[in-house]
Amino acid sequence: MDPYGDHNRKILSPLDKVIEEQGETLKIDVLKDNDFQPKDIIDTKVPVIDFNVTSLVEHLTDLRKQLIKGSAVFLVFFLAVFASINLWFPYVTRGHQLMILGPLEVVKFYMSISVALAFGLSLPFLCHFLWQFVKPGLNERESRFLSFFSPIMLLLFIGGVSFGYFIVNPLSYHFLVSLGAMNFTIMVSAQEYVKFLLMTTMPIGIIFELPIVTLFLATIGLLTAESMRKVRKWSYLAIGIISALITPPDFVSQLIVLIPMALLYEASIHVVIYAEKRSITTKQKTETQQ
Repeated sequence: MDPYGDHNRKILSPLDKVIEEQGETLKIDVLKDNDFQPKDIIDTKVPVIDFNVTSLVEHLTDLRKQLIKGSAVFLVFFLAVFASINLWFPYVTRGHQLMILGPLEVVKFYMSISVALAFGLSLPFLCHFLWQFVKPGLNERESRFLSFFSPIMLLLFIGGVSFGYFIVNPLSYHFLVSLGAMNFTIMVSAQEYVKFLLMTTMPIGIIFELPIVTLFLATIGLLTAESMRKVRKWSYLAIGIISALITPPDFVSQLIVLIPMALLYEASIHVVIYAEKRSITTKQKTETQQ
């Protein structure tokens, strides 16, 4: 048994009372200094999640997936084309005697042609991946339009590239070479030939998409046949400028490209007229059913 029993006693001495009062005063001072209120614990707000940020992150993640798949497809086609150089090389050169000015120009020639061919072969897959990305953000009308006309867009692009390869390129090449052969010895480098070949094929393939682009703009209400008729003169002027920019600097090439572009513009007007008539007929049927 503890003779003193200080820890069990219930009677406090004056000294103990002074110490206890000082402790209580210190606690109150600390609470006042911190400006603490018990309701602060109750009123604590839970942070709100911004769903717009979450949606943006999901879209960026989806875009990254589509870009990765598109890059993988393009890389596969590029490796396949680059590995089969000897098979497609005669179709590209057309039997022309090309000159190499340096060891690196061989690599540039093969790389340029391989990239162009790989892009053309992977274009259907790239369009499909792009379609998968934009499809959730389109309404029913736009979605139906793109799903129906995407194959037609591909066929028009292939038709434009074929037109440039089989018609524009040989006619323009022979005209320019024969024009220079009168006073010069013609020696065509491989790199310059590739530039000329791509100049007379790829832009024409893109231009052949004009009817589908105008039809899409008419479908969403941004273009009408009447507005296209009103700006026909200015459109022909723009077509002439574009044909001069995307073709070699000779009158023959520009004329060869200018005529199909003008015909495509006129065809686009008739396509828009057909789309407008079809839209009116659909509305009349809907009103009749109601």
